[in-house]
Amino acid sequence: MTPVASRPPPQDGVLDAVLLAGPTGSGKTALALALASRFPVEVISVDSAQVYRGMDVGTSKPPAEVRERVPHHLLDLCDPSEAYSAGRFRRDALALIGEIRARGRVPLLVGGTMLYFRALMHGIAPLPEADAGVRATIDQRAKAVGWPALHRELAERDPVAAARIRPADGQRIQRALEVLHLTGRPLSELQRIAGPALRGLAAFAIVPENRADLYAALDARLLAMLDQGFLEEVRALKARGDLNPELPSLRSVGYRQLWKHLAGEYDLGQAVREAQRATRNLAKRQLTWIRADSAWRCLHRLEAAELAPLDRVMERLSVAEE
Repeated sequence: MTPVASRPPPQDGVLDAVLLAGPTGSGKTALALALASRFPVEVISVDSAQVYRGMDVGTSKPPAEVRERVPHHLLDLCDPSEAYSAGRFRRDALALIGEIRARGRVPLLVGGTMLYFRALMHGIAPLPEADAGVRATIDQRAKAVGWPALHRELAERDPVAAARIRPADGQRIQRALEVLHLTGRPLSELQRIAGPALRGLAAFAIVPENRADLYAALDARLLAMLDQGFLEEVRALKARGDLNPELPSLRSVGYRQLWKHLAGEYDLGQAVREAQRATRNLAKRQLTWIRADSAWRCLHRLEAAELAPLDRVMERLSVAEE
């Protein structure tokens, strides 16, 4: 493990928080609850799927008894028909950090949505809000010609953004084209204009050394989710009649594949295999971001059982409020 670097003491007016990132299934929740048993912690979820109501099993949302014992924030904010953005996350998280510190408690931000962590730590570009009409038009074009064709169009208009986006990643292709339509400027250009960075953060990530063990655990976890009612959860969402698989909520791994099963595109076995593969790929992308992205070079890396470095930082932040 990389030793924990010494950070300057908090300055007046600077918000303080502990960040705990890591790939899906790496033990972040267990570490957070262990810390909550020692320190006056309130957890802020950094998870782009846990913000949605009615999506509990498939997002590994903390159960009610845990949330009663340890305050959790940014869960169940939105209906699955809505969109939630990195910009909204940053605004919500900043407000919560201030409120939690004012209560004399420690904000602990826990999750695996790396874009949200980046937005919080280093600011975010001044991007336009989502436009339902523009998105519907792009979705219609994608149905007609396919996302790879729209990716080629994006490569002509914003080659920097296209180089970072996979040709099948409809959600990100849609957003890049939407920004071009709404602003007339490339997404990659706007992303270079970030807001102010947040200081006073102690950032950690769980980076499992044995990736094969992580992948096996993720495969087993999905099967456990099915036993806990994951398929029934997706069936209830589909039965509403007002949702579709192109919504950001239902593009979440597991939900997308089980929806296809219920729509008759996959048998259940294929849906499970595809969901397991998508979950492993998600973990791989999360680990790649942690290891490679310049925004995370100062991150302290942990194995799942390592509490001591976190304990030291939590003690310092707790004492600062006394």
